[in-house]
Amino acid sequence: MRTEQQRGPGRLDEQPRTRWVDQTAFSRRRPDLRLGTRSHRLDRAGDPSGGRIAVQHSVRTGTAGYSLLLNAPEEMGRRAVGDALRDAVAELRAIDLTYGPNRPQSLVSRLRRGEISPESYPPLTDLVDRCVAMRAATDGWFDAWSVPGGFDPGGLLNGWAVERAAARLRAAGIHDYAVLSGADLTVRGHAAHGGPWRVAVHHPTDSRRAPLVLEMTAGAVGTSGVSGRQGHVVDPHTGEPTGHLVAATVVGPDLAVADAYATALYAAGPVGLSWFRADSAYQALFAHRRR
Repeated sequence: MRTEQQRGPGRLDEQPRTRWVDQTAFSRRRPDLRLGTRSHRLDRAGDPSGGRIAVQHSVRTGTAGYSLLLNAPEEMGRRAVGDALRDAVAELRAIDLTYGPNRPQSLVSRLRRGEISPESYPPLTDLVDRCVAMRAATDGWFDAWSVPGGFDPGGLLNGWAVERAAARLRAAGIHDYAVLSGADLTVRGHAAHGGPWRVAVHHPTDSRRAPLVLEMTAGAVGTSGVSGRQGHVVDPHTGEPTGHLVAATVVGPDLAVADAYATALYAAGPVGLSWFRADSAYQALFAHRRR
């Protein structure tokens, strides 16, 4: 079983945000971003279009690596762009320290032990609420309360961190960016060359196949399973490790939601495809059964 949707995700406004590109036409243009390869590498940014400042920066926290690509207006000045970048990186580091389930003194660990309530800190409330919503949206296949040890939002925590860092960039006046973590990304606006971000999503198991190509001005791609680790996703109904699929990739407006859907689809297998209606804002891009 496999699915390769040829329909873009739902729109938040009337402008197209994500579209699939004819591979033949795309082959003459270098992608800005690649997902699904072992390195999940970035291609070097081209020269920025007139009046722009292009920046690439990579950082690793205790649990994940991130790459940030900014295409900022020149009138911001390099100092302000650098400040915005530092603020976004600080947000990623803070989330790792403050919410990491493996850190004994994190808010998530304290919540598990009953020392605090979800309402104690507004961001924690938002994180818990998102987990509740995704448990309902996936018929219980995404369940942050079903894992050993209690509440663990790991299936969407990384996407949530990326989206919060992206919000910091927007608050600073940067509306053209891409933030990547492994096989996940969120983008907004335009790349350094002035056009939409060109994203090549490589097949998760067959390197000989040409990648699916998207042009994105807003949206996210979330993936579960490409790390090669088996047993890292638990069937919430049995408590046992699961992995009906080799990998699952979901596209949509928000990376935290796309990540949660991908995690749930990876656990549920083909039954999870029913979550993605034709008019849904989120769509399954890859869902390949384990042989």
